[in-house]
This record gives sequence, structure tokens and C-alpha cells, in this order.
Amino acid sequence: MRIEITAYTADGLALGEKLRGLLEQAGETVRFHSGKGPEGMKARDFAAEYFPKADALIFIGAAGIAVRSIAPFVASKLSDPAVLALDDQGKFVISLLSGHVGGANDLANRIAGLIGAVPVVTTATDGHGVFAIDSWAAKQGFFIMNPEKIKAVSGKLLDGKPVGFASPFPVLETLPKGFVRAEKNPDVAVDVRCPETDCLWIVPPFLTLGVGCRKNTPEEAIEAAFQKLLAQTGFSEKAFQKVCSIDLKAEEPGLLAFCKAHNLPFVTYPAQELSAVEGEFTPSAFVSRVTGVDNVCERSAAKGSGGRIIVPKQAGNGVTMAVAR
Repeated sequence: MRIEITAYTADGLALGEKLRGLLEQAGETVRFHSGKGPEGMKARDFAAEYFPKADALIFIGAAGIAVRSIAPFVASKLSDPAVLALDDQGKFVISLLSGHVGGANDLANRIAGLIGAVPVVTTATDGHGVFAIDSWAAKQGFFIMNPEKIKAVSGKLLDGKPVGFASPFPVLETLPKGFVRAEKNPDVAVDVRCPETDCLWIVPPFLTLGVGCRKNTPEEAIEAAFQKLLAQTGFSEKAFQKVCSIDLKAEEPGLLAFCKAHNLPFVTYPAQELSAVEGEFTPSAFVSRVTGVDNVCERSAAKGSGGRIIVPKQAGNGVTMAVAR
């Protein structure tokens, strides 16, 4: 977690340095910025510089200073960093912004434990001790596709009403209090495909995309093949955790650009490793002559996932794709 800290008083500076040391010992990446005096970094400049970059901002000073400083930059609970405010005596740690998805509530509790302060967490689910679905999803590395639905789910839990939960994956072996299994008309669906009903949709990145292509295939052709695959399968593009191929494609410009555009790691394997992957794959004599392995997309997807092919080879315009889970 990248954490940026600022303070404005002598006591605040001392607390900030102490906190930096404690958080670094806990494995976090932390920087401290003095806001004291005419040479100090002003709060609004601190917010402007680090709100778009950091995972968490910590203001040691009045909460109002933090609120006014970050106000122009607040955009979405899915993308905003955690924002905390501490008094310069270290008595209170206030979770101000992005308590669940951004992790501000957890960070406030951690810091309070480190310095012996009182955590101030005002989100209703935490106050009532009920399960926070958005916080859980963020911790799992899952993607919330329609965050406007979170309020309805939390509201039902707070009102003591059952929340229907559905997923084809064992993501919650034991359901939290207030949740019930509901394969039809769920309130929450954790799936790689868009649910048929109007509910909170959470996407787990469980899929691996295997890709083969001709040399110098443009990014646009690879993207078009991917969009066609999504349309045919109903998969969310957020459901993919990585892209895999043969090592001959390790420097393929179009593939590299495609992976960068989707923020997906690109992993390649030598032909010998792909040939050793067990399973039934769609063979191609041409591909075997060129690459030394009878199939690139299916074998690389299976190798990368450690699982099985769920969408076999799809080919068109010099691009082949397959999906494994």
C-alpha cells in the first residue's frame, strides 16, 4: 500500500515520523511531507499531488482541512484512495473516505492499534457489525460492476432482511450472517458472466486468456477478436487475470499493447512447456511447423491457468483465442 502522510504542527510532525516508521515496519510504502510553516507543502497541494497516485492519504490535523483539500478530487468509491485524519496528539484516527473499497476503515483500525488511538469509523455496516460486501470484494481483488447497488444490499442487511447470494464459484463457503443461497433472483451475484437479473454484480478475475497471432498483428485486430469473444460468451473483460502465449510472441507489439490497454500481465512459455501440457487441444499442422507446438492459444491458456479449457480455440483475422479456468 502506498501511503502519503502530511502534518502541520510540531506535535503532528513528530507523530507523522513515528507513524511512518511503524507503517514501514508493517511492510507499507510510506512518505511523510511536512506542511508546517511557509516552506511546508500546503494541504491543497498535497491533495492535488497525491490523491490520484496514492492508495491512502493521511492528514494529521483538523478533519476539516482534509475534507476541504480533497473535495475537488473525489470521484468514485471504486477509485478514490483511502483518506484518514488524525489529531496531532494521536488520540483519534478518523476514516474519512473510501472506507470499504479503498480500505480506509481497516487502515484506521490498524493505525489505532499501532499508536493506541481510538478509531472513528462511521459507515453503518461497521457500526452495526454487519457484513460489508464492498469491503469483502475489494479484499478478494474482485470488481464491482454496478456500485450503485451496494446501498440496497447494505440496506437489507441493516434492516434485518435476508440477502440472496449466488455464485458458481466457491467464493463464500460459509455465508455471512444475513445472507442466503438464492440461485434465482439473487441480490448479489459473483460471476464472470453478467447475471440475468438486476442485482449487485461482482466479477472475480478467474479466467486466463490464451492468444496466438500472426507476426505484426495490430492491436486493433487482437482487440476486435477479444470483443467478439466477450460478446459470444457473455464474459466480463474484468474476469481475466492474465494473457498467455508462446515465447515467440514475447515482444509482439500488438499483443503487448493489448495487454497494457487492459492492464493484464502477459506471460509466455517455450514450445517445450506448452507441448507438455496435458489435455485435448485443437491441432494445427501449420502452427506446429511455425512454432514447434500444435496449438498456442489453448495450450497457453491451460498452462497459465493450471486448469481446463472452457472456451476452445476461436480463430479469425490472424488471431486465435481460448479461455481457461
